[in-house]
Amino acid sequence: MSVNPFKKRILKLLNRSSGLKETAVGVYRAVCGLRYRRYTVTNRVDPHLVVFESYLGRKYSCSPRALFEAMADDPAYDGYQKVWMMTEPEKYRYLEQRYPNTRVVKYKSAEFYRTYARAGYWITNYLLPDGIRKRRGQTYVQCWHGTPLKKIGVDVPRQQLSRREQKRTWKTYDREGRQIDFMISPSPFYSKVVRRAFRLRSQAKLPELGYPRNDALFTADAEAVRRIRKALGLPDGKKVILYAPTWRERDHVAGEGYVWESGIDLDRLQEKLGDKAVILFRTHYFITRAVDFSRYEGFLYNVSDYDEINDLYLVSDMLVTDYSSVFFDYANLERPILFYMYDYEEYAKEMQDFYFGLEWLPGPVITEKRDISDDILALFDDFTVDRKIRRFNRRFNPHREAVSASVLKEVFHGRQSSL
Repeated sequence: MSVNPFKKRILKLLNRSSGLKETAVGVYRAVCGLRYRRYTVTNRVDPHLVVFESYLGRKYSCSPRALFEAMADDPAYDGYQKVWMMTEPEKYRYLEQRYPNTRVVKYKSAEFYRTYARAGYWITNYLLPDGIRKRRGQTYVQCWHGTPLKKIGVDVPRQQLSRREQKRTWKTYDREGRQIDFMISPSPFYSKVVRRAFRLRSQAKLPELGYPRNDALFTADAEAVRRIRKALGLPDGKKVILYAPTWRERDHVAGEGYVWESGIDLDRLQEKLGDKAVILFRTHYFITRAVDFSRYEGFLYNVSDYDEINDLYLVSDMLVTDYSSVFFDYANLERPILFYMYDYEEYAKEMQDFYFGLEWLPGPVITEKRDISDDILALFDDFTVDRKIRRFNRRFNPHREAVSASVLKEVFHGRQSSL
């Protein structure tokens, strides 16, 4: 994702002064709020209008996508107008052709604010956009984007944040907690965490039905997997390794965002695994600087811009990750997972705390920087669905079936009954 040079200079200037940055953020949010409130005055809430948003408008993915497609497939929701908010709307115009009563709107445009002001339902997997406040008659469905390993929201240790950051974090999550009506939960563990981390109020319901975004993991057949492999251009006869690391706070560049710094020896992996396997490399959505992998062509496939990560799960024979929440979802498939936490001591100190210990992780853990080629080969040879994996899924993935239809019924049933 390229950054406007003028915007980059402004951001660098703001980052030099926390006070100036805080003031600028406050002004920006106030302006967004004024734009939004303008439309709340002139528009009534439409109970048959639904807003969908995923990762701040960057992707057509995750649980909002699963719920949208479930609505599109069910005649009971034919009377609803569905609107996707996208930073690159032209890229997703095909949704308007494929699905009736569907529109794609530019993120943060005038129509964006007007639609949020009018919509009876908001379905998202991230925090509400700046300036948006729920009105009477609106229902906010928060799907979030994964079970957390790292502490989130108001659970983030105070010593990790400056006083300004702490105040802003508490204010943000307190605002979310006051507005959320439904927070879709995959487990009792998750429900307990997010109720506290988001400061959820009594009106918030946490239906423990499972994650809608995981539906495809339980419904896809061999033909679907074959189509995905073909679309990705993967060779036959080779194992597929999905490498999906998370971001690091220390890798933030003023004016650009987060960048990826390699902690894995790709040269060594290509040398030892190139004739047996290929790698699907997936950066965290925070990462903004493009990475050049041209030297690994034919061995490494950069799938960072690929919208639906479920497709990558389905075609992968192994997941290699670190602290990313992707392993919670991937564990549903009961396939090998290798945790390469090469900077564990530094990262643990930086993040201060996790929600549980490494002994719960459903796979081998490496906490030093080294070549992991032999570890990958050994895990392929020796993998079995053992007691540790089953214990992990009992705690974090107790609902292992398609759930989108049940979630929609939970969310829309009360409103439909009153119409």
